[in-house]
Amino acid sequence: MSPASSKGITELLVRWRNGDAEALNSLIPLVYGELHRLARQHLRREREGHTLQSTALVNEVYLRLLDQGLAVENRTHFFAVSSHLMRQILVDYARRHRSRKRGDGFERVTLSEADALLPKVRNVDLVALDDALSELARADPQLTKIVELRFFGGLSIEEAAVALGVSQSTVKREWSTARALLHRELAQMAAGA
Repeated sequence: MSPASSKGITELLVRWRNGDAEALNSLIPLVYGELHRLARQHLRREREGHTLQSTALVNEVYLRLLDQGLAVENRTHFFAVSSHLMRQILVDYARRHRSRKRGDGFERVTLSEADALLPKVRNVDLVALDDALSELARADPQLTKIVELRFFGGLSIEEAAVALGVSQSTVKREWSTARALLHRELAQMAAGA
């Protein structure tokens, strides 16, 4: 994305944060392609036969952005918030599906099988992962943010460092810690299941 369009996005975000509801309507066409790419990335990890489509996911994010009126700082923060909303939407969707099917159709995988939380993974039990992330957030919210940015947002180490305003070495170290803690939490959940 060019610096001019990035600047335009940030200006629209500032207007939106300051109460200009029309700014979000002007913003969406500028970021729609990237939101759609992000939605496809999230959906790639879903089970086969998942019925939610990327366009519906983007539309739901837009509705939640309108409804919640989140204070977004800049372009990077906007996409991190959007990715987090997509995660919430997919987890809610998975919980509803699970309650109807009682877990039928879910393939449980460990974090090592999930290739250390890389974005190419499919069939991750999002409900179990969300529960594990909630536990992790109680202990260390920063680690959870890194998982959200890397796993759900598809950001690289470098991009996550910029988004969080920390060094790349901090992200690498905390990414490793988060994976280990999540692995332990998911193992405990599986043992208790």
